[in-house]
Amino acid sequence: MMKKFILTVCGSLVGAFLALVVFGLCAVAVSFSIMAAFAKSEVQSIQDHSMLYIKLSGPIAERSADVSGAASVMAMVQGQEGSSSLSDMVKAIEVAKTEKKIKGIYLDCQGAQASAATMRSLRNALLDFKASSHKPVIAYGYQGYSQGDYYVATAADSVLLNPVGAVDVHGLAAVTPYFKTLLDKVGVKMQILRVGTYKSAVEPFMLDSISPANREQQSLFLGNVWRVMAGEMARSRDIAPAQFNAMADSLMLTMTAPALKAGKLIDGTCYKPEMEDKIRRIAGLEQDDDLRLASPELVASHYDNGSNKDGIVAVVYAVGEIDGSAGPMADGENIDSEKLVATIEELRNDDDVKGLVLRVNSPGGSAFGSEQIWRALEQFKQAGKTFAVSMGDYAASGGYYISCGAQRIFADSTTITGSIGIFGMIPCAQELIENKLGVHMGVVKTNANADMATDYGIVSKAMTPVQLAAMQNYINRGYDLFTQRVASGRGVSQDSIKKIAQGRVWDGISARRIGLVDQFGSLADAVDWVAKKASLNTGYYEVKEYPDLEVDLRAMLSSLYGMKQQERLAQSMGVFYTYYRQLEAMAGRRHVLCLMPPIEVK
Repeated sequence: MMKKFILTVCGSLVGAFLALVVFGLCAVAVSFSIMAAFAKSEVQSIQDHSMLYIKLSGPIAERSADVSGAASVMAMVQGQEGSSSLSDMVKAIEVAKTEKKIKGIYLDCQGAQASAATMRSLRNALLDFKASSHKPVIAYGYQGYSQGDYYVATAADSVLLNPVGAVDVHGLAAVTPYFKTLLDKVGVKMQILRVGTYKSAVEPFMLDSISPANREQQSLFLGNVWRVMAGEMARSRDIAPAQFNAMADSLMLTMTAPALKAGKLIDGTCYKPEMEDKIRRIAGLEQDDDLRLASPELVASHYDNGSNKDGIVAVVYAVGEIDGSAGPMADGENIDSEKLVATIEELRNDDDVKGLVLRVNSPGGSAFGSEQIWRALEQFKQAGKTFAVSMGDYAASGGYYISCGAQRIFADSTTITGSIGIFGMIPCAQELIENKLGVHMGVVKTNANADMATDYGIVSKAMTPVQLAAMQNYINRGYDLFTQRVASGRGVSQDSIKKIAQGRVWDGISARRIGLVDQFGSLADAVDWVAKKASLNTGYYEVKEYPDLEVDLRAMLSSLYGMKQQERLAQSMGVFYTYYRQLEAMAGRRHVLCLMPPIEVK
């Protein structure tokens, strides 16, 4: 008995000790995070003979995450470097053009994860840097180049590769799993309500294979995006487009380094120490000097946002799903419609704010939330202020809903937009519950439809024809309102919008041709347009970003565990993880959706 008692006590002490260690690590990380937050306000100097060091590794966010965010702390605890944001990288490249202490750009390609429009924004910034500064850009693939990395790297003066590295360029493919047979086997039926032949977000749950309409739209936008990417890579490497595509079709990943050089895909090979010696020579350092690599965050801190003499142009970020899943298990950033509306109202009432650029990178989400954001932006315009939209990788479905009222819509040729449609999905598990599990529901109700309420988004009884018809009418009204908003914003008839809507997804090139986008351009182009439209003198207005990034320790700590769980699930489930998260999120939704389907583009 005494032995058992001692073992129990020792076990408790060990458990407590481990808990204290974990807590201590978190406390240390939080402390570093807080110190970083205070240090961030002080602009650090750039050393002479520096290179702007851009590491392409992991996800590229639109905007710098809060230094106290869970992702930053998790990376710190794991001894990893957080990824630079697109905003910081583009600003840093702009600063480096005229900063005499920076002698060039070193592009370290280690596998970035981003869609075409993000990579193209970075690539265009590098091309502008070369043309404006005449400073060198040198790219290196230590293990090799992923397709996205290589696309950016072809903007460099020199594309170098490890002698045993590889270049993986293979074209684009959209991979969509279909689950109807699985759902049939487990006894769950999706009751689909939608408007739009091309509204394919519901397809994986109602079909066993891709529909002709979905294949048509995916073929169009993938083909157009690839033509842009392949054409630009081929031109930069002085290769005929047909020859470049032929090499992409020939499993480029298996080509040797000498063959890659002979095909003009790379300029040469070297091991990492040799690469570092090249960087030293470019920077004007001695061979035994330490490299002076300036991070995008450091260099971007020297970016001139202007001074508030004539007014402010607000850049408001709308990134992620609109009113998407929240909490520790939420994936990435989401748009909280209530908070975004409050931000827009605050800017409308601020006399210093003369214009607004909404930076949209969203596949959509709640139709209700989209309408609230649309209304707030309309009121901003009615206050006599200028409003433009800058689209990132996606501005689809609800993402287009909140964009359509802008006085000018900017996008990239590789942006994915449109998807003007609406849908709802109500899972019915009657077959599973009654016939497979043997559970039978006893229902007592006062009204005909009182038992239609759902529990966790899943109903135990199929809807009646009357209920389905009523819900479909509800969806139809939502679609009619959506197309009204687009028609009003674009200054065309509702009938003309319905002809190009139907939930169809468009690439930027097609969207501009049919009038959903006004012009191709970057976020900076949109800011310049708003400043001129608002009669602000160049150089005498300030650009401020919203929402403000705040230190939120409680949110950070609650997210740490969830992030680790997400990482494990994503690794084990692969492509199916996206759909698992979609089903999980569906259980908690109580609204109709304007949402583009998740597409794994490889």
